[in-house]
Amino acid sequence: MLVLGIESSCDETGVALYDSEQGLLAHRIHSQIAMHTEYGGVVPELASRDHIRRVLPLTEACLAEAQRTRKDIDAIAYTAGPGLAGALLVGASVANALAFALEKPIVAVHHLEGHLLSPLLSTPRPDFPFVALLVSGGHTQLMAVRGIGQYEILGETVDDAAGEAFDKSAKLLDLGYPGGPALSKLADTGDATRFKLPRPMLHSGDLDFSFSGLKTAVLNLVNQQAPIDDQTRADICAAFQEAVVEVLLKKCVAALQQTGMQRLVIAGGVGANKQLRNALNEAARRRKFEVFYPPLELCTDNGAMIAFAGAMRLQYATPQYSYGARPRWDLSTLEAC
Repeated sequence: MLVLGIESSCDETGVALYDSEQGLLAHRIHSQIAMHTEYGGVVPELASRDHIRRVLPLTEACLAEAQRTRKDIDAIAYTAGPGLAGALLVGASVANALAFALEKPIVAVHHLEGHLLSPLLSTPRPDFPFVALLVSGGHTQLMAVRGIGQYEILGETVDDAAGEAFDKSAKLLDLGYPGGPALSKLADTGDATRFKLPRPMLHSGDLDFSFSGLKTAVLNLVNQQAPIDDQTRADICAAFQEAVVEVLLKKCVAALQQTGMQRLVIAGGVGANKQLRNALNEAARRRKFEVFYPPLELCTDNGAMIAFAGAMRLQYATPQYSYGARPRWDLSTLEAC
């Protein structure tokens, strides 16, 4: 089955072709970072308009790369939520129009399910069941994943997510937009021992997270050190990143112990963080568990994860036209396969 996947939930337009027998054949991503940088953040109306301009050319580029035509497509998957309403409607409109014109089945995919399943596109790929750490945008969650749609939330953030804390702290340090990657890069040149930042909820006795207080601690540190020179800025970045990584690492290990599972999957943009991967790999070596990541190019929003999740869903569900957007779609409402 050849599935066309379309992702347009926020500020990246992603299109991909996934074949259930041959794997990922092609994928293309257009990032809107350059456009939104001028405004210091995502402007929803501009994001929607740019998706309109990009989605069809990206689709044609994927078909050309895979040496396929529209007639070869067996099904279409698209991100229905959560995300920006206008941006989601672009993907929904194009996907449903193509499905109707080509007389092909269509499936609406949950954006976070796409991220959760994206490590299954890597080699080697994890088997069910596993514990998943989802760190994407405004989400930081630990889940027990026992199959497609079988997701039990073990813990989640009670305020700012890890990605939000990265971006907000970067803004406090005048690192521009998007701030998270810039903060991580600068942290490589910093001394993490110079400043001691809190590890929120590290000893809370549960698997929940909280990063708002850490962001506030960065704000207080910035005010105390002003004016900040380049080395001080790098040292704050290093201390911040180390605090986040320690919390994520300890909670992941606790989740594995609580569930008795031996496989850990990391999904979402923060999963590309080099220090986090190094810390998890070392913990896996010492504690004898397996850890899996999506390919680096598939950590951010992309069409490949949507095409793959759609292909998995189409194995068990009856496809139907479902035009619309669900900006606040709760992952727990998904049906198990």
